[in-house]
Amino acid sequence: MRGEQEIQLEDSELDLKPTYERAPEIFEVIFKEIGNAIVGQEEMIRQILIAMLCEGHVLVESNPGLGKTLTISTISQIMNMRFSRIQCTPDLMPADITGTDIIEEDDKGGKRFQFKVGPVFANIVLADEVNRASPKTQSALLEAMQEKQVTVANTTYLLDKPFFILATQNPLEMEGTYALPEAQLDRFLMKILLKYPDPDEEFEIVNRYAESFRPTVRKCIDKQTFLELQQITRRIPISDKLKRYAIDIVNRTRNMPELIEAGASPRASIALILCAKANAFLDNRKYVDKDDIDCMTLPVLRHRLILSFDAARDNVTSDEVINRILADRTISSALQ
Repeated sequence: MRGEQEIQLEDSELDLKPTYERAPEIFEVIFKEIGNAIVGQEEMIRQILIAMLCEGHVLVESNPGLGKTLTISTISQIMNMRFSRIQCTPDLMPADITGTDIIEEDDKGGKRFQFKVGPVFANIVLADEVNRASPKTQSALLEAMQEKQVTVANTTYLLDKPFFILATQNPLEMEGTYALPEAQLDRFLMKILLKYPDPDEEFEIVNRYAESFRPTVRKCIDKQTFLELQQITRRIPISDKLKRYAIDIVNRTRNMPELIEAGASPRASIALILCAKANAFLDNRKYVDKDDIDCMTLPVLRHRLILSFDAARDNVTSDEVINRILADRTISSALQ
């Protein structure tokens, strides 16, 4: 469904116009450069870029060895952004993430506190196996994710923009892990489920990385340009009918007691509409249509639902419940 109008930039925003006009070329180059290092995983790469355009964060669940770390480090190189990696373990402390005050001695022998920044002070942060960190340490990420700032000893430090967290968790080894609380899960814009590559993709991976291949990518975008792309994303038009369609999908999750104990919050409605805008932007369309919302519904909602006891007993997954909602014609009829 076509939006009511195409994107319009105000007089005060005309400096965004050159970036807006170059956006298709920028996205094409980004995908091409990532492909020089990563084989397959197109859906994950696309959804990560969508989350970054929406100023959100991503939770990735997959088995080890599927290219998560290489993907996100490659993106940071292409965009010339500072990258840091946090390996989450049970003994990791909040200060190991945010940083802490240390005592330094000056030339005259005087002592003073100096704040030493932690790895969260980067543009792109990989929190590997986040569910292995203790709840206290996990909560240290909440302020950074939501407020884009860190508070230590009553002093608040702003994080550099853009700021993006990719957190991973391994679904196989659950011993010694701490399930992410619902409040923190809701802070993630999307949850991505990764699958193994198909045989042809794995053959290409082996050809590359079992030989002398070393992935090389070039910087093709700067931070300021990406910040402008983030601003443009929020200006992609969407009709009121499509807004209500997205809200109806989210509302339906609150009215299925036989399958869902607790549905998604209004934050999910905002996330769904924002991701639909970014998806349209990546496709070089100047408006949002129904397909944009439909294809973003699974990654946006799957981690925000608490399934009922009956659903869990019958091994019903969040994805299956969401697909039932999307297949409900009474929701689509509102667009007629």
